[in-house]
Amino acid sequence: MPEPRISILIVARDEAENLPGCLASVRWADEIIVLVDRASRDETEALAYRGADRVAIRTFDDFAGQRNAALGLATGDWVFAIDADERVTPELAGEIRLRTSDPGNPHDGFHVPIRSVILGRPFAYSGTQHDRPLRLFRRGRGRWVGAVHETVDLQGTVGRLKHALRHRTIPDMRTFLHKINEYTTLEAIKLEREGRRPRPGDLSIRPAWTFAKLYLGKQGFRDGPEGFAFCALSGLSVAVRNWKHRERLRLQARDAS
Repeated sequence: MPEPRISILIVARDEAENLPGCLASVRWADEIIVLVDRASRDETEALAYRGADRVAIRTFDDFAGQRNAALGLATGDWVFAIDADERVTPELAGEIRLRTSDPGNPHDGFHVPIRSVILGRPFAYSGTQHDRPLRLFRRGRGRWVGAVHETVDLQGTVGRLKHALRHRTIPDMRTFLHKINEYTTLEAIKLEREGRRPRPGDLSIRPAWTFAKLYLGKQGFRDGPEGFAFCALSGLSVAVRNWKHRERLRLQARDAS
């Protein structure tokens, strides 16, 4: 019986620095698909054409839409989603092959642990110890949902892989602040579309609680000064998101008057 085919799905925008290393780490797969955001301004598209089996260019609508568009191009029995700043180790690749080819495997998908390097430091706490997204699943059994922090809606049971995906994210403070600005705008739009109204504590209690939860509850202090910066800015991002939400509602009310 032939081994199941595995398709790699990569969604990328302005990832010329990261994409070559990501592609090199998934050469073991049967098919590599890269969906490039049409707004990319660097060499991401050219690098994708050089290193992937299939490439598509698509205008961004939301994160689930981008991933589902890449999923629609896949032909493998299983799909594995990875970001351009992530790397599959040989151990993880071997485990993926082993689990997907096991005729006794009862699962339709697998959570994959992620080990992140943030601000140049390998993190083990700050909430990152719980990063186990569902990234590997049988094609036809799942689709992504969620405009911003997208997740897989899977029909079937889910297992866990042991080996971790390596994630080299947020290399410096400039990148961190850029990500906060980008994601908080998308989150504010989502809150507006959902009809959410501002609540007491949006700009004070909730940001402070986020910091305390990550720094104390999730032991971010054990990740050193980088852990403090990560937890503090994660709390700040909650306030920024909620402030942008209020701004959008004020503009909406002004335009309606």
